[in-house]
Amino acid sequence: MEIRHLTAFVAVAEELHFGRAARRLQMAQPPLSQQIRQLERELGVQLFERNTRSVRLTSAGEAFLGPARKVLEDLDLAARAARAAGRGEYGRVTIGFAGASSHNTLPLLTRAVRAAHPGIELVLLGQTYANVALAKVAEGSLDLGFVRLPVTTPGIETRVIGEEELVCALPADHPLAGCDRIDLADLAGEPFVSFPANAGSSLRDATVKACVNAGFHPRIVQEAPDSYTILALVAAGVGVTLTLSSCLHVQQTGLVYRRLAGPGIRLQAALAWRSDNPSAALRAVLAVAEQALPTPRPATD
Repeated sequence: MEIRHLTAFVAVAEELHFGRAARRLQMAQPPLSQQIRQLERELGVQLFERNTRSVRLTSAGEAFLGPARKVLEDLDLAARAARAAGRGEYGRVTIGFAGASSHNTLPLLTRAVRAAHPGIELVLLGQTYANVALAKVAEGSLDLGFVRLPVTTPGIETRVIGEEELVCALPADHPLAGCDRIDLADLAGEPFVSFPANAGSSLRDATVKACVNAGFHPRIVQEAPDSYTILALVAAGVGVTLTLSSCLHVQQTGLVYRRLAGPGIRLQAALAWRSDNPSAALRAVLAVAEQALPTPRPATD
């Protein structure tokens, strides 16, 4: 059974006139009559009672009309869904992000996508550290990742969405808490709280690099999987940490933040995706992100 046979049947059933149905379908009447006969042979029933004066549906034709219409409606719906997906108006996009540092940016993006493209489903995977997100984007298990520059992985495109500064978080009763700014070298003997080693945290990498540049290797006495827990441990007096300015919204009793002395140490936050990802939905999300998370101007001290 062919779709054109169903289309012909529905047209004749609604017009109850082969001439009008043929004009509606923009075809000649003899081929239309032939299609109806082919459909009747396929079904093994007569669908119409026809003579020189009138055309009427048989009981079999009346029973067949509703399901035939439903098939054509579903086909139209499927075609429109495919075209919408091709335009990026429908589909699924997986996004990897880390918790506290995405506190501001992620809601801006998700709200904007929902408003612009309600047919796009965003699958949000939290606790995906920047280096892990980058690796997953590269291997294709993530469509989009919140990462930090520099990114040198071949085949990956990025766009900067923010610039974050390293700041020191320490217990409120710490001797250095009274300083306006803290020299990193003064933390040489301090216990540190940080992310787990080899977990893909760009912040841990940046912490170690900054401390080594200041002349010491940080003594990490406690590890935790997210910034909220790390900052809670700092507030409890376990140690100090270097965190990002995007985490300053985390306010806890017994916790203070202080900027570092000297030129600011900044990390660029970015979105990363595979340049060969064929997803039209991803392209639609990236277009929305251009407006919701515009690339900022470089910050100055």
